[in-house]
Amino acid sequence: MKLIEDLKWRYATKKMNGETIPQEKLDYILEAARLAPSSSGLQPYKIFVITNKELLLKLKPAAWDQNQILDASHVLVFASWDGYSLDRIESVFNYTMNERGLPLDTMDAYKNNLWSMYEPLSQEWHAHHAAKQAYISFGLAIAAAAEQKIDATPMEGFTPETVDELLDLKKQGLKSTLILTLGYRDESEDWLVNMKKVRTPKEEFITEIS
Repeated sequence: MKLIEDLKWRYATKKMNGETIPQEKLDYILEAARLAPSSSGLQPYKIFVITNKELLLKLKPAAWDQNQILDASHVLVFASWDGYSLDRIESVFNYTMNERGLPLDTMDAYKNNLWSMYEPLSQEWHAHHAAKQAYISFGLAIAAAAEQKIDATPMEGFTPETVDELLDLKKQGLKSTLILTLGYRDESEDWLVNMKKVRTPKEEFITEIS
């Protein structure tokens, strides 16, 4: 039941106080994100952890001037693959087989079938599918932050093209997908801090089919 209580505690923090979170808590959050499930285990995304003030000053306008960018302890940018390729898929499968001590061709049938499904699809589909995997990791990072009593603000409100340029993502075959700021709430300045958490009622949210 602890996770439920932690999720009730958390909210999208609107004002942070600038305090630095402990490294071990940051590491815990990042490890939860790294351990997230993804389609075929490909993990088609990376996380950029930003504390550089000069870069954050440039990032803030791209994030629609949201003050958490500068007030947070750390800013996480989730960047997903701009598309799938056989080379990218093979790289992940080869690493997995090596880590498991198995021959590289152990899962060739699965790998080839996967690529046969992905290859005919559009680049837009590829990018969208990869981004959806990043969202799973993003969600676990938010839950882990709540467990550690670290405030977090999820952000989709930013200009991806500018963020991509600032982080030089295009050269890495990546696209910025989500931003997550981590830190501590400023209770005296955050208008949302004492507001009731509101979600869709259970009976409307859940449909049981027996």
